[in-house]
Amino acid sequence: MTGLNWSRRSWIKAGFAAGAAAAMPQWARSLNTAGFQLNVTGADSLRAHAQAHGLLFGAAVDPALLDLDGVSSGTVTDPYTQLVQTQANIVVAENSMKWGPLRPAPTSYDFTQADRMMRFASLAGQRVRGHNLCWHQQLPSWFKTTATKDNARQLLVDHIHTVAGRYRGQIQSWDVVNEAVEPRDGRGDGLRNSPWLGLIGPDYIDLAFKTAAEADPGARLTYNDYDIELDTEQQSDKRGQVLMLVRRLKARNIPIQAVGVQSHLKAAGPQPGVGLQTFIRELKKMGLDVYVTEMDVNTRGIDGAAEAQDDAVAQVYRNYLGMVLAEPNVPIALTWGITDAHTWLNQSRTHRQDGAPQRPLPFDSDYRPTPAFSALRTAIDTARPLVQAEAPQPGRELDTSQLYQPFRVDGSPSGTATPAGPTPAPKSFVSPRQQ
Repeated sequence: MTGLNWSRRSWIKAGFAAGAAAAMPQWARSLNTAGFQLNVTGADSLRAHAQAHGLLFGAAVDPALLDLDGVSSGTVTDPYTQLVQTQANIVVAENSMKWGPLRPAPTSYDFTQADRMMRFASLAGQRVRGHNLCWHQQLPSWFKTTATKDNARQLLVDHIHTVAGRYRGQIQSWDVVNEAVEPRDGRGDGLRNSPWLGLIGPDYIDLAFKTAAEADPGARLTYNDYDIELDTEQQSDKRGQVLMLVRRLKARNIPIQAVGVQSHLKAAGPQPGVGLQTFIRELKKMGLDVYVTEMDVNTRGIDGAAEAQDDAVAQVYRNYLGMVLAEPNVPIALTWGITDAHTWLNQSRTHRQDGAPQRPLPFDSDYRPTPAFSALRTAIDTARPLVQAEAPQPGRELDTSQLYQPFRVDGSPSGTATPAGPTPAPKSFVSPRQQ
């Protein structure tokens, strides 16, 4: 990620893009905890702290809940829209870009909700992650009777060209293939016995990444998976299979730039540690970034009232993000939702035994910041130094005549003999990281 000049003008611009903070109700701006006022907007927001440290922070959103008219006119009063607008500098659709919502019929697409999210992000000055182009779940109902071994390849290619092509140049990263690894299925390559594997074969993954690169060459192409965070035997095995899959892709020159670690964690039980750190560092050796793509914290195993849940959840956010964001190839973290009012954990079969709703996110169901908010913000602040723009120094101007001089790369094939002895590298050249 390139440097950010966090000047007074940048703060003003960020505050404007984040929305009219002053219009947010007092209960959304602060939380009175033991007499302590916690401000969460403007320069105190997660968005501003992430940007100041050269990171992207965001959340999964439901575009149908967003007040686009209010954002466009600067008159937002809806608390959900305000939270997404003020706290995130990158967003991802929770469901709207998956096959099921996009493909009502084999020959038609419905981009209504996906376009809403793209419009919102444009108005709010946010980046966008695309999720996802190929997955074994949330396929449309017609897929089972329509997709065959004869047409599956073309279905996949047409879908990726249509969807990724529609948003070409507007997507920071695409989850090209989602959850393709499942060691318990018993295959030697660790792949999941998915419909795509059965219809196309293992090379469906290569096909998806190659097609995505054609459709949107500017997007960072990502493999995304879950249950690879812990050092348990099962998750360590899966993490190893994901690493082997990525190594095979790189060995075949398949275009992939990042791996998504979903990070659906549990407050009770083992926590991520050295195994995940090693995994992230191995990916860095291959030139790959790692994104925290879907973080939330399940509290089914925590006894006690809301305060007990909040303390346990905050500790997970603090420890986990403090660990992974300290790795230089982890530039992005997203939570799967921004408020407990809209979380899959309270809509699925993961309810707590005491019947109380789970509290897995930085804001509760009343849109007030939870202790996880402070923990998350602290993790951002401690993981990376503040980004400072380097001031020009006399006598150190870039010699542009040297930028494109050839230089030797060990092991690189060459059509002509290379003279013996070292060849100097380009003078004063620093390659910015692509995001």
